[in-house]
Amino acid sequence: MKLLRTIRLDPSDTFVFDKPAEPGEWAVSGAFEYWDRDLGALAGKDRAAFRGGFLGVASMGRSTLVQIVQAKDGDRAEVIETLARQLVAHFGAPDVEAARAAAEEEVAFAESLCEYPPDILVAVHRTVEDGTIREAFRSLQPAEKGPKRFRAFNFHEVHGEDEVEERVDLAGMIEGKRQ
Repeated sequence: MKLLRTIRLDPSDTFVFDKPAEPGEWAVSGAFEYWDRDLGALAGKDRAAFRGGFLGVASMGRSTLVQIVQAKDGDRAEVIETLARQLVAHFGAPDVEAARAAAEEEVAFAESLCEYPPDILVAVHRTVEDGTIREAFRSLQPAEKGPKRFRAFNFHEVHGEDEVEERVDLAGMIEGKRQ
């Protein structure tokens, strides 16, 4: 079985998120954190966490990237129990037993993202469409064969949904101010 672990290729998560996940934590999508929030009012680091952060189960921090890893016996149950306790502590679940079903669903969804071989990185991009949270996941793998060395911005091959590209025309903005 494969699960997701947080990974930090550079220190950017410590600047991007209010609470960054620790490298090597078990992770889930964590979109449930935003189900009852006013998504239009999100700004700054909260907005960054919504748009592109996986949830580290132990710290409840966010990570831009997760890595698909081979899990050992008992790891899945550990992730479910830890997440169930977090749902009680942070999200108002009445008890661990009640939270366990929700945690099971979250972990099953995370497992469904692990269709690629171990060591592949996964990124998420969340948007809101017609009041519904939409998640698009992309897998990132090195273009070169050889030793597995992940460095930020060295990835050339992307698998997953096409993402709407956001562009800012800085030259046009400057030109507009001159007029």
